[in-house]
Amino acid sequence: MLPVVFSYSLSYLLGSVPFGLIISRLKGVDIRQHGSGNIGATNVFRVLGKPFGILCFALDFCKGLLGASLPLLLIDEPGASLPLISGALAIVGHNWPVWLKFKGGKGIATSGGVLAIVAPWSLLCALGTWILCMLATKIVSISSILAALVVGISAWFLHPEPIAVPIVLSCLGAIAIYRHRSNIQRLLNGEETGFRKGS
Repeated sequence: MLPVVFSYSLSYLLGSVPFGLIISRLKGVDIRQHGSGNIGATNVFRVLGKPFGILCFALDFCKGLLGASLPLLLIDEPGASLPLISGALAIVGHNWPVWLKFKGGKGIATSGGVLAIVAPWSLLCALGTWILCMLATKIVSISSILAALVVGISAWFLHPEPIAVPIVLSCLGAIAIYRHRSNIQRLLNGEETGFRKGS
């Protein structure tokens, strides 16, 4: 039981590391005061530029990757559920980080890292959806929302066992969509703009 608790706790704390804020502070900027105010890679990209946006995305992705991998490294025969829950806690940490009064990002990059371990086929479906939507709309938010929806649906067909996998991934997809609720409102109002202009 102790290795399980340790991996879960460490995964949440790892997910809570606000790389977007750390990167911006190193550049003398508080990312929360610029652009959309979000600490995620998209806002870092807009405010600080492509290299820093890519760096932030990679670090946030690795949080999910490592978070889901911890049970595989620390526990003998962890099965599918333990990496899934551990990875989900990394996403929770990113979205609600203890270090920032539980005000974090939207979890897309971190979710990608988790999916790479627990549901790679759903990740590929989501990535394809995101790319096609970005090419068509140039709007990150709607691309991310549709990708999250695809994860929740595809998991039932591509990763049906154990049943915890599609259930948890559907919940994570719903959380990702919920985290984009302000973007959804702007989309409904016709106010959401393209990647280089909007949040």
